Amino acid sequence: MPQKQTRYLPLAPVYRIIKSAGAERVSDDARERMVYHLERFAREVGAQAVELAKHAKRKTVTDRDIEMAVEAVWKR
Repeated sequence: MPQKQTRYLPLAPVYRIIKSAGAERVSDDARERMVYHLERFAREVGAQAVELAKHAKRKTVTDRDIEMAVEAVWKR
């Protein structure tokens, strides 16, 4: 199991996301794991988006940077 990190996403919305996907019940551990993976994905996308902005000689990350970063991270 990965090292404990500061959690940024609250558990309740993650629970609702899993429920909306069709789960009848969701364990506490399942919510924690989903938060872990969502935050990990978000950190990777954020880092990629920052690199794209820097490459374009910008300090501001744009929605286009995020979209391009999501595509790049999903293809890995």
